[in-house]
This record gives sequence, structure tokens and C-alpha cells, in this order.
Amino acid sequence: METRFSMLTRLAKQVQTSVPDLTGLRVAAIALVTVLSSLYGLRHYGLLEPLELGMYDRWVRLSPELPPDPNLLIVSITEDDLRAQEEWPISDRVMAQLLSQLQRYEPSAIGLDIYRDFPVGEGYEALAEEFAKPNVVTIRSLDTVAGTPPPPASPPAQVGFNNIPIDLDNVVRRSLLYAADPDGNIVFAFSLQLALMHLAGLGINPVESEEQANVVKLGESTFFPLKIDSGAYRNLDAGGYQMLLQYRDSEQVAREISLEQALNGPLEPSWVQGKVVLIGSTALSLQDRKSTPYSPILRGDGQTPGVMLHGQMVSQIIDAATGERQLTTFWPESWELSWLVAWALLACGVAWRLRHPLLLLIALTGGTMIILGTGYLLFINGVWIPIAAPVLSLVLTAAVVITYQSYEDHRRQQIVMRLLGQSTSPEIAQALWKGRDKLLKAGKLPGINVVATMLFLDIKGFSTVSECMTPEKLLNWLNDVLSEITEEVLARDGIVNKFTGDGVMAVFGVPLNHTERREIELDAQNAVDCGLSIGDRLVRINQRCDAAGLPRIQMRIGIFTGDVVVGSLGGKDRLEYGVLGDSVNTASRLESCAKERQPSDCRVLIARETLDYLNNCFEVESWGEMALKGKKQMVEVFHVKGRRDPTVPHSILPEPEKTSVS
Repeated sequence: METRFSMLTRLAKQVQTSVPDLTGLRVAAIALVTVLSSLYGLRHYGLLEPLELGMYDRWVRLSPELPPDPNLLIVSITEDDLRAQEEWPISDRVMAQLLSQLQRYEPSAIGLDIYRDFPVGEGYEALAEEFAKPNVVTIRSLDTVAGTPPPPASPPAQVGFNNIPIDLDNVVRRSLLYAADPDGNIVFAFSLQLALMHLAGLGINPVESEEQANVVKLGESTFFPLKIDSGAYRNLDAGGYQMLLQYRDSEQVAREISLEQALNGPLEPSWVQGKVVLIGSTALSLQDRKSTPYSPILRGDGQTPGVMLHGQMVSQIIDAATGERQLTTFWPESWELSWLVAWALLACGVAWRLRHPLLLLIALTGGTMIILGTGYLLFINGVWIPIAAPVLSLVLTAAVVITYQSYEDHRRQQIVMRLLGQSTSPEIAQALWKGRDKLLKAGKLPGINVVATMLFLDIKGFSTVSECMTPEKLLNWLNDVLSEITEEVLARDGIVNKFTGDGVMAVFGVPLNHTERREIELDAQNAVDCGLSIGDRLVRINQRCDAAGLPRIQMRIGIFTGDVVVGSLGGKDRLEYGVLGDSVNTASRLESCAKERQPSDCRVLIARETLDYLNNCFEVESWGEMALKGKKQMVEVFHVKGRRDPTVPHSILPEPEKTSVS
């Protein structure tokens, strides 16, 4: 008959054929369809955009900062300047004086980032003369409702709008080169006007790109406009001609001087000559400030003055036109999808092969670091690719595969537990399942020393019964009897180690290693109680035999408690759960000793070693010391008569004469 451990090996093969055989390719297809379709939906509706923009901001902060732009000078109106002037807006007289003072140093362009749509105080005529000079640019607003018009004295060609595109999270990541005003007229941005004046002095003028119609080329760079789905953006308001704003640094885009310093000098001529000069407010009280990718690391309110943002835009345009910096580009949609699919496929393979949680965590962490590293290296070289989407693709695909594997493991466990439960108790089957890694790793269970209680059972009169039946009916009858015996064993946390034809070997106390005395006592008591319960079952079995006209049967049971070694026997192709030791032999000899003495249909014999663990729970009769077959030393044998009535004092009947059994 098949033993307990060889059955465990066979069950593994049964499990493999009893559950659907989904190959790695099929699982990969399920994971890819599930994850990629989900990510596509999330990207389409812009739900991943905040994550991608967050990574974009981090890349901006991690990018190497450039030194102050030597092509620019910032004249900032500070809180100290406001207190010195004692008025806001600053009067036309002071503003004209400032422009005149700067013009002496021959700047390439002067940009006034302050609304001057009406005269302020005295000196308007002088200011109008300054506005009329060909290198002065003033501002207006594109707002259709409450827009601010340009200064009346400024030539229309020298006016630019100062509107800055702001993302939904109120962060400035884009700039607007030109757009249509409410009347449909094309208007250039303030920053573009200043950059074009400076570049014209270098012989660089805008032309249409040879690569694509209606696309501006300026010097070394082609300024491809943003689309509604450029980079990580989805459903972007791409009105006008927009581009990503590349920040030169976190705070100091160029040399900065105060209004007081510009008015009263002296100034170093090289600071102004041939430079773009921007004039604007940096005072907190004037609230001309915006959030940028650098806001989380900036001091104070974390915001950047508008004049500094325009300086960043001017610097980027000039650098791109002169080849100092390259503009940000994006992967085509097909490349981005291939990027996602590649990481999803890699996640499938890794999650399918690496079942160990630590190895899987290391692999996923490594993949994430590669995605981040690749994204950062491309970003600092002018290419913005998705980061959050491939990371999610990696993690979610692995999660789908792991979930599938966990589901299959659960199904296999259910099958194994159900089949194991036919030969062991659910608790022991669960313990074996939890310890399966040792078996899978070493190919066998290592031997351990335990104190266990062995129960051997043999059917007396089986040969007589077999003569009355055909082999098929005999097998069915025997299976019914053994099934009832097995039920009693399992009900008491024992295991049926083997069936020996018409006999059974059961063990109590394995494979769990019981070391406490109370645990060993419980194993011994369970074994004896199991023997008595089998006797109760035998009454019903014989009643069925009488009804079927079959001979009645009797059973002999031997129980012994002692040291044994348990573990796997055999090789990797066939393993059995072995229970070895002299205690096993003693229990077997107890079952077969004194066969002529059968005081009841189910005789249960134990030795002193088992009796010591019963704690007076059973009525026993001493049969004295007996010489068992193969044993040199005499064994004190007791016949278990029944469970003890707690109300009656326990006693052991007088010993009969010693009997030698060979």
C-alpha cells in the first residue's frame, strides 16, 4: 500500500494536472492586456498627468544649474525701492529717468514688465520719448475681459503680452511665444520680442522650418509647438504657440541690480552693453509671483517674481537660437507605448521566475531605478519621456502575475489540503503545507528525533472473510473498514503512516515535534482513545457483517510511546515518510503478542511507557511482563479495558502469571 509520504509526492503531480495549465505566455498576455489597457485609459483621461508632472519637476530640480546668463540684466523693484520712491506706481518721471540712464550703456533691448496704460504723475512726455526708441518693449495683457492695454506711446511692434501659461496645479512649466488677441491679431510674447531684438543684432532672424510647415526656426533650433498630448500632457490647452520652459537655475537667472542702483549708479558698462535688460517688480507686496518646479525648495513663499520668469524665457530662446541649449523634445506615441510594453514584458518574466519575495523586491526596485535613471539622463539631454507610466507598468504587471500565482497556489493548496486531509488531520496537513519549502528546497525532509505514540492494528479473521467474497467486493469491504479506522485516527490528530494489507500503522505526535510533556501525554491519550473508539466502530461493522451473512471479525491493537526518528526515506524519484526506531517495533510486537488472548472483539494492549502518560484516564488490566518477539528485555504489558469513570477510583488489576511469547 502507498505510504503517507509517497502519496505527498504523487499529489504534487496530481495538482499540476488537475488545475488549468496556463503557460507563462498566456499569463503574460493577460497581464499585458489588463495593465496596459488600464494605463492607457488612465493616460487618456489625464489621471497620470499629476504623477508625470511631479517627476518632471523633480528632474528640473535635479538638473545641473547654469551660471547667470551673461546676455541678461535684471533691474528689480524691491521693497526698499518702494519705500525710497514713496509711491506706486512709480511716476513717469522716474521711469523715464531709468530708461534714459540704461540707454547710455547701449543695451540690445530693454523690457519694461510693468503696466503703463495711463500717465502716472509728471514726466509723461519724457517717458513717451523713451518708449518710442526702437529697442524698448512694453507689455499688455491678452485677457479678453479685463485685459490691460499697452502704453499709448509705445509703437505696436514694440509691445508684447506678458501672459504666462499656468498648469492646473498652478505651476509654470510652459511659455507662450505668440498668440492671437481678442481681435484675432497675432501678438508676440514679451520675452520673444526681447529675444528677437537681441538675436537680430547677431544676425539671427526667425524663418519657417524646412522640416515642417508653419513651424518656427530660429538660428540653430526649430521651435516645435506643444500639442495637446506632448510628453505627459493630456488634453493640454495648447492655444497659441507654446513650448516647455527650461529653467536656467532656481533663483538667479542673470545679474540683478535694484532700481536705486540703476538710477544712481555707477554701473559697470559691461553689465548693460549689448545685453537684454528686464525691469520688473520683485517686491512681495506687489504679488507678481508664480509657482515653479523649484517652489518646494525655495525660501519664503517659494514663488518666483514674474520678471524672473520672463528672464528665464528670454534666456532659453537666446540659448536655443545660438546653440547653447537644446529645446525639449518628446518621444512619438508609438515609442512611449513600446516603452510601456517592454517594461510590462520584463515584469512578467521577472515575476514569473522569481518567486522569492526578497529577490522579486530587489528586481522590481532595480527596474524602477533603471527607469528613473534613463528618464533623468534623457531629460538632461533634452528628451522628456514618461516615468510614472512605465513604473506603474512594471509594478502592476508584476502584481497581476503574482496575484495569478497566488491564486493558483491557493487552488493547489486547497487540492493538496483536501487530499492530505484523507490521511492526516487538517491541522497536520496545514503544518505540512507550511513546511513544504523545506521539502522543495532539499528534496527531502531531514530526520528529527521525537517522542511519539505508535498504534498498530491488525484484523483478526480477515482470511475467513476474504474466502466469502470476490476480490472486487473484498477490496470495497476492506476500504470501508479502513476508512472508518482512518476517521478515528484523523479525529485525534494522528496520521495514517501506512496500510499493511489488512492492517494499519498510525502515529500520534508527528510530523509536529512535540517536546512538552503535556503534548506527549495528549498524543498517548489520543492513541488509546482512538483504539477504544475503533472498538466501538467494530460493533457496528460486525452488525453489518451479520446482516450480509459475513463472518464477524476481531481486531488487535498495540500501542507504544517512545523515541523515534521521522523523516523522508528514499530518493528524489520516490519518497516515503518514514518512522523508525525500536519503539515502532515494540508497538508492532504488542499488537501481535499473545494472539490467543482476545478478551474482547477489539483488544488494545499498551506498555508501561504509554501508561505513564495516560494520567489515570483509562481502566487498564496488567498482563504482566512479557517477552515480545525480537526483544531481549521483558515488556510490562497492560490491556486497556475502557475509559475510566471519573467518579470511580482508578486501580490496576493484579498481574497474572508472566507469559513468554515468541
